[in-house]
Parts: sequence; structure tokens; C-alpha cells
Amino acid sequence: MTISIAVRMIVLTMLLAPAIAQAAGTQDPMELSWGQLVPPAAQAEALKSKSFLQGARPASPFGIAPPPRTPEAPWMSSRSQQPDTSAPPAVVTELDGKRVRIGGYVVALDFDATKIKEFLLVPFVGACIHVPPPPPNQIIYVKAADAFEIGGQFDPIYVTGTLKTARQFTGLAATGYTIEQAEIATRKK
Repeated sequence: MTISIAVRMIVLTMLLAPAIAQAAGTQDPMELSWGQLVPPAAQAEALKSKSFLQGARPASPFGIAPPPRTPEAPWMSSRSQQPDTSAPPAVVTELDGKRVRIGGYVVALDFDATKIKEFLLVPFVGACIHVPPPPPNQIIYVKAADAFEIGGQFDPIYVTGTLKTARQFTGLAATGYTIEQAEIATRKK
């Protein structure tokens, strides 16, 4: 009889361990990619086919074909991808409150000499600085638990913390997500 009770206790402990870890905040973070921050409806909108005239290119006056467009050319020459309306950004609400880990690049907002405390986490180098900002669902406003140093804006980092679908406005861009009390780790390129 005591073996039966011991087996039941072991099974119960195994079943409750994930819930206990989650309640204690020690669960392993979900590895998140930037594509997972875009809701399926927004992805479908981006994939809609273009009209016949949208892809038209003017003929060259010199009789030679212009160079082919690079994939990033239309995006780089566009204005801003930030919405001009007061509508909330398209975010994945199922991610709200999840402990996540995501890699990206720092756009510093609050820093003291070389230590950064608040920043925007963006998917590529130079976002919000050298090119128009990405859409809000591709920018995460981060408050680090402890100020940290990086070698430069081209150094990638990992951010681990609880993701919130909270809209933030900064002087550089609007964001669709927030992580506060984030743990920061540098990563290899």
C-alpha cells in the first residue's frame, strides 16, 4: 500500500511540476522568432497580389534595361511602415504574458555613458535610425532589469522576459510589444 501511495505522489509531482515552475516564473522561455510576432491576418494582407500597374517600370530613355530591383529596394525607399492612425497595432494577443526569448538589435533610448537601461529591440541592424521604422509588431520596447553594455549597435543580443502586448510611443517609433525587467545576453552573430 505504501508503494502505491509513493507511485501516486511521484506521478502527481510530475504532472504538477510545469504548473509550479510557471507560477514561480522559472519556466523555460519560449524561443520566439520575429515572424511569430505578426498575426496571420497581417501576414495574409502583406501577401495579397499586386495590381498590374503596381509592378510597372518606366522604359529607359537610353534603350538599355534598368538594373533589376533588389528585394529590399521597395521597402527601403518607402516612407514609414508605422501606422498614421490611432488604431492599435496588429499583434498576436496569444503571446501576452508569455515568458519568451528573442534575439535582435538594440536602438538605445535611455542610457548612461555606455550602460543601456531602456531600448527598442528590432529585427535588423539600423532599424529606426538609418531606414524607416518597421511596423509596430516588429519592434519591442524593452526595460532591462539591470543596465548593460554592448560593444556597438551592430552587436546582436538576446532578450528574455515576459512579453506584453502593450503599445508604447517613443520619439523614434511606435511599438506593439513590451518586455519589462528583461534579462539581456549578448549573442554570437
